Order: sequence, then C-alpha cells, then structure tokens
Amino acid sequence: MSSGLSSMNIPAYLLEKGIKPSVTRVKIFEYLAAHTLHPTVEEIYKELLEELPTLSKTTVYNTLKLFSEVGVVRTIMIDDNEARFEVAVDSHGHFKCDRCGRIYDLDVIVQLEQPKELEGCIVREQNIYFKGLCKDCSDRDK
Repeated sequence: MSSGLSSMNIPAYLLEKGIKPSVTRVKIFEYLAAHTLHPTVEEIYKELLEELPTLSKTTVYNTLKLFSEVGVVRTIMIDDNEARFEVAVDSHGHFKCDRCGRIYDLDVIVQLEQPKELEGCIVREQNIYFKGLCKDCSDRDK
C-alpha cells in the first residue's frame, strides 16, 4: 500500500465517508490501495475470488460505483470501453501505453481555475490523459 494508506483504518475511513464497511468493501478498498496499476473490475474480481468465494462481478462493480460516488475511489476512463480504478483521488494525469496497456500516474499541473467558457457550469472533475508507447515498449522498437 502507498504510504498514507498502509496505516489507514479502512473500516473507520469508509464509515466516515458514509459507507458501511462490509468485509467485501474493505477487501476491495484494500486491494485498490495495494495495487496502484489501475485495475479493472475483472482484475479485482479474479484476484479476490479465492479469498471471497461468494464474490460476484456485479458486487465488485457496485462497490466501485459507490466508492466513486462518494469520492474515495477515482474511475479512470481513458478508453471508452474500459473503466479502471484507483484510490488516489488527488489531481494527477495518466499515460496509457497503446502496446502493453499499462497506465502510469503523472504529476501534472491541473488547472484549478475554471475556464471562462465553463462559467455557470459545475465541474466535478478534471482529467488529463496521454496515450502512446511507454519507454519500455518504445525501446523494444529500437
């Protein structure tokens, strides 16, 4: 788990956010905190199934949807058909490699001031995505 998350009392944190901390919800949150490579619903489901044999993909999906709605998890939609998830809800960008599919976090300056074209709008989130070939994949082409 990343530094601040490893010492976190996850059940208390979820309660504080208005989420009943069931065993399943705690395990899903723990998984996301420990696996920072932006897993999909399918990946989370497969990884937790042995530990939680009654787990369904629907439960994983609904839990992640709830986590996103209350802001404890961020949903990343770099591709229209693939939702990925992360615990890091601070402002940062993402880069997705077209070849290996890995998603990297980027430290970017996210514009905090709303552009004048959005005056009167309520902006709930900002996303900065880059796509291309990661260093490892581009080095293989050389």
